[in-house]
Amino acid sequence: MELSNNPVTKEEIYATTPEKIWKAITDKDQMKAWYFDIPDFELKIGSTFNFFEPGDDKKFHHQCTIKEIIPDKKLRHTWSYPDYSKGESMVTWEIKPEKDKTRLMLRHDFIERFIDGGKDFAKENFDAGWKEILGKSLKNFLEK
Repeated sequence: MELSNNPVTKEEIYATTPEKIWKAITDKDQMKAWYFDIPDFELKIGSTFNFFEPGDDKKFHHQCTIKEIIPDKKLRHTWSYPDYSKGESMVTWEIKPEKDKTRLMLRHDFIERFIDGGKDFAKENFDAGWKEILGKSLKNFLEK
């Protein structure tokens, strides 16, 4: 599969197990606590799910389709904004145990495909968003 030359990549090490991270990124009830409210999320290849930015505005409709599942190790899905851009990107979550902790690596490819959506879809915004999501929201959720 072709990957973009300029992906957003983030890595965090959490004081928890791969299984707990996997559940946090694949269980819609847990995701609602730290990530997004995704009522139609189903952990199945080919399953499409939808969500919006937090709040009542229903801002930035996100649409994703699951492409790869390796339990406790890897989740890969598309990421798009059908109301704003013709582009589609790819998000890969990889989980690796490290001694008594676990490393989560996130790679978001093809963000440049959202250029037709305007400045809200600039790489810097994704970089800042993923930093906040993995470095604060998920860390606080897993290590509370």
